[in-house]
Amino acid sequence: MKKQKRVGLEGSFAVAEAVRMANADVISAYPITPQTHIVERLSEMVADRKLDAEFICVESEHSAMSACVGASAAGARVFTCSAGQGLELMHEVLYIPSSMRLPVVAVVANRALSAPLSVWCDHSDAMAVRDIGWIQMFAENNQQAFDLTLCAYRVAEDREVLFPAMVHIDGFYLSHVIEDLVLPDEEEVAGFLPDYEHPFALDPAKPVSMGCYAPPFIYPETKKAQVVAFEGTRPKILEVWKEFGEVFGRDYAPVEEYKMEGARVALLTMGSCSETAMLAVDELRAEGGDGAEATTGLVRLRLWRPFPFKEFREAVKDLEVLVVLDRAVSFGMGGPVCSEVRSALYGCEEAERPKIVSFIAGLGGRDIRVEEFKFMIRQALKEKAEEKAEEKAEEKAEEKAEEKAERGEEIEAEMIGVRE
Repeated sequence: MKKQKRVGLEGSFAVAEAVRMANADVISAYPITPQTHIVERLSEMVADRKLDAEFICVESEHSAMSACVGASAAGARVFTCSAGQGLELMHEVLYIPSSMRLPVVAVVANRALSAPLSVWCDHSDAMAVRDIGWIQMFAENNQQAFDLTLCAYRVAEDREVLFPAMVHIDGFYLSHVIEDLVLPDEEEVAGFLPDYEHPFALDPAKPVSMGCYAPPFIYPETKKAQVVAFEGTRPKILEVWKEFGEVFGRDYAPVEEYKMEGARVALLTMGSCSETAMLAVDELRAEGGDGAEATTGLVRLRLWRPFPFKEFREAVKDLEVLVVLDRAVSFGMGGPVCSEVRSALYGCEEAERPKIVSFIAGLGGRDIRVEEFKFMIRQALKEKAEEKAEEKAEEKAEEKAEEKAERGEEIEAEMIGVRE
């Protein structure tokens, strides 16, 4: 590993630097807060000839993704970015690169969805696009935003993958905040991420049609093939992260743990609030004494799609309580991440299935403070204690009923709603 340079960059500039080092061919994006600085920085790089790329100025996010689809189909390495309502305007087209196996890379500066109008961060936009067939990763800080953007290209463009990839960074918390990070040597980046060549690129000499009309007799087969191929991306994602760690010294995993050894209760988070949650874990362990609070840990979802079932189940199997934090609402359901977690654990043995407690916080950019994370843990432990007390009371009642039955005594039963 060659010497790396430590610099101070805001998250948006870190992403732009990664795209520059990736030597993207086509950039097509429409500026929207809080993603704007990424687009501005890249346009400056192209104008100043620091990046040899086509920068397509479009009139909307819908057109931005449409341009990316065409450029990627022609064999270009492409990039776009968006946020909030812009991502929703792009939504119609997002299904096309995943279905047509086009390795577009996008960064989303997560933003709350209207109404009421908000430019601040939550994960409403991320949850709205969870089923579009893209590989999706969450960054916690600006270093990860840089690293995961490079990894997204390497994964997406692999011939065994060929799926689009999306990196989520929290709007403002990362996009507009300056942090120190390490920039790798550009020759090493070139070695890690070689020039891209799409194996099935459009060629005027060999014309083909892509994304044609599919009648019912073939459409289900195309979706089945897509599902199987998407599930098959997991080994390659792990392989790329492993190689990235070997080359640059920073390791990533689908599910990452913090102080989980011997933990009985844990938080589950995604995105920048994970680092605040770490502080809460440290304080709870220091203040908890001999109680359950002293065994608090943290689980962070790095890989959102495909969902890391195996790694997640392994991480939480010894817990008694898992507190799931959502930064979005699934109306009529509750927390969307919590819903996924419950589903992931449904088939597990009871001993390997912790009590799940759901909290929704941080909507519309509201800060989630250390004290609030500590409250979540304490409230969850309180609910678990009450649940155990109820179970013991029920067991005692059953034992008394069995004893009375053995002695031939009548079992008391109260009839409800009967006039005396």
